[in-house]
Amino acid sequence: MLLIPAIDLKDGHCVRLKQGDMELATVFSDNPADMALHWLKQGARRLHLVDLNGAFAGKPKNEAAVKAILKVVREFAEEHGIDEIPVQLGGGIRDLDTIERYLDAGISYIIIGTAAVKEPGFLHDACGAFPGHIIVGLDAKDGKVATDGWSKMSGHEVIDLARKFEAYGVESIIYTDIGRDGMMGGVNIEATVKLAQAVKIPVIASGGLHNLADVEALCAVQDEGIEGVICGRSIYEGTLDLNSAQLRADELSGDLDEEAAE
Repeated sequence: MLLIPAIDLKDGHCVRLKQGDMELATVFSDNPADMALHWLKQGARRLHLVDLNGAFAGKPKNEAAVKAILKVVREFAEEHGIDEIPVQLGGGIRDLDTIERYLDAGISYIIIGTAAVKEPGFLHDACGAFPGHIIVGLDAKDGKVATDGWSKMSGHEVIDLARKFEAYGVESIIYTDIGRDGMMGGVNIEATVKLAQAVKIPVIASGGLHNLADVEALCAVQDEGIEGVICGRSIYEGTLDLNSAQLRADELSGDLDEEAAE
């Protein structure tokens, strides 16, 4: 179970939103690269970046901050003899040229959200052009997918779209319960498991993570196909300690592996 710190970028700063509202942004750092380094030192094995301005503008807006983070990640990996620390990025990515530019810069996975729902042909082309590098982000409320920074409900069922995109060849799915995001009320385990059971590709949980009990609850169902969880407000406000939580997840995953072997 990977605990994946989120670095949400707005106007070059690292922020957190409540339920996707740009007006409810809390600035946690004026230097996102320093924040990335902080989470790497805390044991993060993967980072989740979101270009919030880009998501609303439909084109990249925080490229300088993204590149600064990638530089820090590369240097940290080299210094510690780590082959790769994957970095995934979403927000305003609407064409293949942008995907190629970011992958060339060192991004490991591109997250496509709104564009996947509105332009499935684009997602299909992206999966064909960059196999193994495309993650789809499905943001939902009451089982229905939302788009455009969560401002519009699409009417599509999450599971229907997930199966469709799995057939396209997406690497994994990030599933966000938007009713819980930034509220720290606990992950929607039931809905996440239901989605994971419906597809064969990995699912990454997102939205509502609050404390160690949530991590333990996710570890208990990870065999259903849940490979990680995005950590946002909980690690920034201190209700969850990233380092000890990842160690606990490793411990529980080891127990699960041993049980499976027996």
